[in-house]
Amino acid sequence: MEFVLLLVALVFSLSIIFHKSISIIKNRPKHHLPPGPSGYPIIGCLLEMVRNKPTFRWMLDYMQSFNTEIACFRLGSVHVITISSPELALEFFNVQDSIFAARPGNMTGRLTSDGYLSAVLAPGGKQWKKMRRVIVSEVLTASVHEFLHGKRCEEADHLVRYVYNQSNTGVTVNVREAARLYCGGVIRKLVFGKRFFGAGTEAGGSGFEEREHMEAVWSILSYTYGFAIADYVPFLEVFDLDGHKKTLTNAIKNLRKYQDPEIDNRIEMWRNGVRNTNDDILDILINLKDSNNNPFLSAEEIKAQVIEMSIAVIDNPSNVAEWSMSEMIREPRILERAIKELDEIVGKKRVVQESDLPKLNYMQACVKEAIRLHPVAPFNLPHVSTEDTVVSGYFIPKGSHILLSRLGLGRNPRVWDEPLKFNPDRHITNGSSQVVLTDSQLKMWSFGVGRRGCPAILLGSTIMTLLLARLIHSFSWTPLSAMPLIQDSDLNPFLADPLIAHATPRLEPQVYQSLI
Repeated sequence: MEFVLLLVALVFSLSIIFHKSISIIKNRPKHHLPPGPSGYPIIGCLLEMVRNKPTFRWMLDYMQSFNTEIACFRLGSVHVITISSPELALEFFNVQDSIFAARPGNMTGRLTSDGYLSAVLAPGGKQWKKMRRVIVSEVLTASVHEFLHGKRCEEADHLVRYVYNQSNTGVTVNVREAARLYCGGVIRKLVFGKRFFGAGTEAGGSGFEEREHMEAVWSILSYTYGFAIADYVPFLEVFDLDGHKKTLTNAIKNLRKYQDPEIDNRIEMWRNGVRNTNDDILDILINLKDSNNNPFLSAEEIKAQVIEMSIAVIDNPSNVAEWSMSEMIREPRILERAIKELDEIVGKKRVVQESDLPKLNYMQACVKEAIRLHPVAPFNLPHVSTEDTVVSGYFIPKGSHILLSRLGLGRNPRVWDEPLKFNPDRHITNGSSQVVLTDSQLKMWSFGVGRRGCPAILLGSTIMTLLLARLIHSFSWTPLSAMPLIQDSDLNPFLADPLIAHATPRLEPQVYQSLI
């Protein structure tokens, strides 16, 4: 590590000749930058970023120590602005959205999206507009959502069947594993029309292929915009000083090993006339045409977009389900209230269906509370300032990376009473109001706002709520006698240890028999 730090400092020192702003500083801004650590000449706080892992905790600890809801960390020549105030968030992502709607170009985003070919990770411009239009107008429409309803139901049924098989053998259930099994099955079924890349296990669990695929997904999620040195000093990418490039490249390779052959084979089936009916999202993407009736998307664009969809659908729902279950098992009053609502609306003679979800207001509140208190990522994906501007009296230079703290927003004591307490009732303002998972005031971050807001609100809300509802309604859950303390992991906002509990069927026996 000392060698890495020394090499970083040496390379930066040699790079001084490339920084014209060091010798002459012109047109100083009238406003100050947001508060932040002073850092060193040239390299800024890059050494602190390398030393203090995970970087997000170092940043949030600094903000807490200095009691500020906005801070500036200079990493190399890049100003990274972190925010934990809903008012400031609205100023950045609503009032001045036109200035901050772009993404920064960097190593991790480029590698993950195969050169910015997909919708979410593309910095902006024609390619982003093209892929965003495809996702919004062709893939995430209400009609496609309804068209794929049956596939989502198949995976929800498989989840219940999988947990039921484990409960019958007396085996404890790893809730994290079950939730990820469901989420992985859903996205594979929606995109490829299949649950598994391999044969799966006899009990219905993931086989080697799915486990390797899922490990690649989570590795990409953790490394995408994971504070790699090369993201802030691009010419250091060749050295891969922190190993981010190697790890990310290997994860992408493992993901593509399973996905790309499926895509190539499907394209060939359509080309040869073997397939002639749209059955899933992959078919939709392949059959989009331009004005000359030629394929609208290249194979490379389809593969990059499928990678993005694969990592986007899995993270939030599985994290919400595990954290919600952990909090509700710890607080039986909340669990009993959720079960009562489910029994009143659904009963015990069938499983929860998507059509029930709008009536499950308390269940929606539990999901929203888990998103608030236990977000899957510490920050949103970064935005970049396309011009110099001023926000709330602070100067924000062109090229600044803007990171909104999901943890800081959701746990802001100025905004939330008892912010560290899991309390779904805080989202039910009166007895008749319908709970929605979005928050236009940005007191918490769920699906975002503005031009970069997540277009998958309907799909994401459906998957998250149905997953939690199926687990709670179909089974009674008993924690292990030595259930670990519920706390964040040191490395990320996940539960430190997977939730493992005993599941006991609670519906009529014929319900489970119909799923076998």
